[in-house]
Amino acid sequence: MICLLTKPATEIQLYRMSRIFDDYIKVAVDIERCILAGGAESHFECETALLNANSRQQDIWGAGLHLITRQIEYDSIINIRPSQGNRSMIIEDATIRVQVSQIIHELLGGDNAGN
Repeated sequence: MICLLTKPATEIQLYRMSRIFDDYIKVAVDIERCILAGGAESHFECETALLNANSRQQDIWGAGLHLITRQIEYDSIINIRPSQGNRSMIIEDATIRVQVSQIIHELLGGDNAGN
C-alpha cells in the first residue's frame, strides 16, 4: 500500500508500506517539498503518487529503506536521468543523497549512514 508522507510515519503506516517486501520499503522522495511516497512494488508507482500530488519529476529520487538494519539504498531506475547529470540507477550527487537521506530519516526513521 502506497503511503504519502509529509510527517513521520506511524507504526501502522510502516507496517502497510513494508508488506510487499517484509523488511524493505521502496520510496520516491521529493527533495524540494520534503515528502515521500513509499510502499509500492516499484519506485515508479511511488513516483507517480508524488506526481499526482503535484511534485515535479526533476525533484523526485528513488531509494529504499531496510527496516531491520535502517540502511538506505540510493538506487532506482527512476534515478537514471542524463539531463540532470545522473547516468546511473545510483544517485550520484552527494548533495542529493544527503537530502534523500535526511527526508527518509525524518519520515521513516532511516539511518543517515552511507551518505
